[in-house]
Amino acid sequence: MSGLLEDVLEGGCNCGAVRYVLAPGFRLGPYACHCTGCQTRTGSAFAEHMMVERAALDAPTAERAGETINPSGARSVLYGCLRCGARLWGENDQRPDMATLRCGTLDRSRETIPRAHIWVSSKQDWIALPDGVRTLDTQPHGPSEWFALFVEVP
Repeated sequence: MSGLLEDVLEGGCNCGAVRYVLAPGFRLGPYACHCTGCQTRTGSAFAEHMMVERAALDAPTAERAGETINPSGARSVLYGCLRCGARLWGENDQRPDMATLRCGTLDRSRETIPRAHIWVSSKQDWIALPDGVRTLDTQPHGPSEWFALFVEVP
């Protein structure tokens, strides 16, 4: 997994019209969000994300594909492919200069194992979380709580 946090990564939409390259830079994650908003937006039980520096994400053909209000009250603009409808990342007004990349759009998505799970208070009952994984009932409040989810404890 360390390569996911350090390597140049590539990904794209379902139809191939939008491709992106993620250059090395600051990355947090991957993590799974079990909030009802992610469940509704993805049509699945959770969404898997990785927070990255927006400046490291090069996606010249991606388009603004929607806007949503997160459970925290933050406004997120979603970017992706208007042709196939894939959403690739979001930009949150409370975390300037960061993007929340959807891990399933990575070419190496099989390597993205969530290191943390947030909004577990609304996770589907049939989802069993691995022993020892970090969890929060809601979401981190501020940068220090985000970092605490991902910093290795000896």
